[in-house]
Amino acid sequence: MGHLDASGLSYTLPDGRTLFRDAGLRIGAGQVVAVVGENGAGKSTLLRIISGELTSPDGGVSVQGGLAVMPQFVGSVRDDRTVHDLLLAVAPASLRAASAELDRVELALMETDDEPTQMRYAQAIADYDEAGGYIAEVLWDTVTVAALGVGYDKARYREVRTLSGGEQKRLVLEALLRGREQVLLLDEPDNYLDVPGKRWLERQLAESAKAILLISHDRELLAGVATQVVTVEAGTAWTHSGGFVSWHDAREARWERIAEQQRRWDEEHAKLQDLVKLMQRAAASSHEMASRYKAAQTRLRKFEEIGPPPVPPRPQKVKPRLLGGRTGIRAITCENLELTGLMKPFDVEVFFGDRVAVLGSNGSGKSHFLRLLADGDSVAHTGVRKLGARVVPGLFAQTHHHPEWVGRTLVDILWHGEGARTGLDRGAAASVLSRYGLGGSAEQRFETLSGGQQARFQILLLELGGSTLLLLDEPTDNLDLHSAEALQDALEAYEGTVVAVTHDRWFARSFNRFLVFQSDGVVSESDEPVWDETRVRRAR
Repeated sequence: MGHLDASGLSYTLPDGRTLFRDAGLRIGAGQVVAVVGENGAGKSTLLRIISGELTSPDGGVSVQGGLAVMPQFVGSVRDDRTVHDLLLAVAPASLRAASAELDRVELALMETDDEPTQMRYAQAIADYDEAGGYIAEVLWDTVTVAALGVGYDKARYREVRTLSGGEQKRLVLEALLRGREQVLLLDEPDNYLDVPGKRWLERQLAESAKAILLISHDRELLAGVATQVVTVEAGTAWTHSGGFVSWHDAREARWERIAEQQRRWDEEHAKLQDLVKLMQRAAASSHEMASRYKAAQTRLRKFEEIGPPPVPPRPQKVKPRLLGGRTGIRAITCENLELTGLMKPFDVEVFFGDRVAVLGSNGSGKSHFLRLLADGDSVAHTGVRKLGARVVPGLFAQTHHHPEWVGRTLVDILWHGEGARTGLDRGAAASVLSRYGLGGSAEQRFETLSGGQQARFQILLLELGGSTLLLLDEPTDNLDLHSAEALQDALEAYEGTVVAVTHDRWFARSFNRFLVFQSDGVVSESDEPVWDETRVRRAR
């Protein structure tokens, strides 16, 4: 039976700021505990401490039943790893070690086919079997069929970057949910999943007997599966024993209680300070009062060492100013456009001011379509793709993959500018970062930001770039609720055209046109969101 117990955890950032302290949680078999909080509050860091990837100077973690982890990066893999590599990356450490040794010996055997190497090879095979390697490969065959529609033998050497983000997520989720480990840590498992995939995940989580800790910003998923909610905020973490539906009321009531405790603490603190001053004056005129003065000082010191209740979090202020500008009436024209190997030829016109949501299953070519609109030479296609007069495209990348920003701070990126975006001095950079809730992260490197912070920074750059056509690929995936609402408000005020790929059922309701990439390869328009399209039927 799976069980996780974490208590007294703390973490301090390299710049000296305390991210959280005295954080803890408990999960039993059959429970799904959700971790929520604003972007950058420390949700992923808490999971990384529990998994052992990071260390906490305080507290401890106890796990029973084996632990498996889905990192946040799953869905955005763009290197040369294969399906085999990805499945192995989320397997137990003993299996990873045995597999690595088997690979090394196989290479050695190709160079030196002598008896000692053959004996090493035989031992490596035995160790791989003992670590559960061949049992895992049977499981992986089931997993690849469920996630990709092909067996493991055909899928194992396929590069993960050829899979959509949703296919990567589904592949790892199938492996973890079907695996032997009874405690699962899932960092934003619903990101990149299409709506049928999200509904599948909701069913799997609700029916699982495992102890599951997850981070998610999808309110419908949280309301459907979370048995408890852990909130990371104001430098600590607290647990609501009810579900997500009652969490908002519980959070408000909690901070009302803490505000009252803070008031009482301030009153008691003032009384003790007054007492110390009174005893100090008395001790100055009478040696007999010295002991009472010392006792009053000790009482005040111990009271201050315990400290006040936590300070309520400041409401996050995210205020995008996406301005846009007038363009030609026809912003986008597609004539007999075919995304090679993905969608059949289609025609579509998008007019200035339209809000177009692109819907469909993972792997259907939606992200390819946005990249094609952003850069006509970046995606294989036939037919015509044409942008109207004064249309300046700005692309929000779903994977946040920006190798040109790795190792650079946000201030540095803003200082140098790029393309149509002019550089900003430190004062102007600080001002715009503050509007996006990134003021405290100005000197952080881009790759060290949370997924939500990276998303907000990308939107900031779209604002500065002067785009008149916003191409948004799953923009709300990593955003907390407040940031997602701020983005929607900004898009409503935006003077320009918006085309967005989304599986966010709440976000999609703000659009007025829906372009559906169907499972039969046909692209059609709909007056309402369509969420039931399955995987595209094509030769694999």
